[in-house]
Amino acid sequence: MAKYRQVHIEFWQDGFVLDLTPEEKYFYLYLMTNSKTSQCGVYELPKRIIETETGYNRETVDKLLQRFIEYGKIIYDDRSKEIMIVNWAKYNFIKSPKVIACIKKELEGIKNRHLVSEFVNNCIALGYHIDGLTIPSWELPEIAQAEEGVEEEDQEYAETIVINESIDVSPVPQEDPFRFYEENGFGVIGSYISEKISTWCADLSDELVVLALKRSTEQGKKTWGYVEAILNDWFDKGFKTASEVEAYQLEFKEKQAQKQNKVTPYRRGAARIEVVPEWMQNKPAEESNEPVNIKDLEDRKRKMEQMFQQINS
Repeated sequence: MAKYRQVHIEFWQDGFVLDLTPEEKYFYLYLMTNSKTSQCGVYELPKRIIETETGYNRETVDKLLQRFIEYGKIIYDDRSKEIMIVNWAKYNFIKSPKVIACIKKELEGIKNRHLVSEFVNNCIALGYHIDGLTIPSWELPEIAQAEEGVEEEDQEYAETIVINESIDVSPVPQEDPFRFYEENGFGVIGSYISEKISTWCADLSDELVVLALKRSTEQGKKTWGYVEAILNDWFDKGFKTASEVEAYQLEFKEKQAQKQNKVTPYRRGAARIEVVPEWMQNKPAEESNEPVNIKDLEDRKRKMEQMFQQINS
């Protein structure tokens, strides 16, 4: 399956990026989108690969890596040839079970366990939680030094950092959009729809994707095209949470009620009709089957004509 890496449009207006040279901007984009990138933002990236893919020589590669290390944007280990994008989790973390399972598998393959520890600490700071992840510490042999008078077997130890499952620092659990899609009659999720859902979860939130699926279900239109039309509308309006959508809908209804209650002079011609998004519309009321009384209508018409004659006289 093809892999894609997202770059937010705010990237170009970021204060840090604005101060970079064109060469540095290109290199920063490369670090976030190259062929070795992973879901967790920690991956093996030999300098030889960087040279091949960017066209830079070794001296330039070393210079640029050092700059971004000093900027605090990456950590690079020359011995394991692994790199960590420090803010990766902040902009790319997706809380779906499938993606988290992928992250856990990737972390198990990282040689430098210090990078894994840094990644998990970042997740905790951001309020994310990966259940049951155990991270053994890792030291390079040349760094570990035996103290005088201490037995070698006493020097070998493995400190373990365990995220206690009983202490959950994650936000309130939310409904899983992938599960909702399959359990509510939209169909079986293939790779295309899975990629679409993951992208929208990153652009908006899991919460809004689930809400859009619910709105589609309520309207009886269980198709991804209809769901995506709702999400596009919310994206254009800048919504990020369900509370923002509900607030907008409440405000819209209040404005509509005010217009209906407002008394306006009679005038001929068609009134301006405001288009209401289908996802906001209530179910249409049932049409009345009662017969129309022609005599009553004529009486009302006659009274209206008399009233206008009195006003204009």
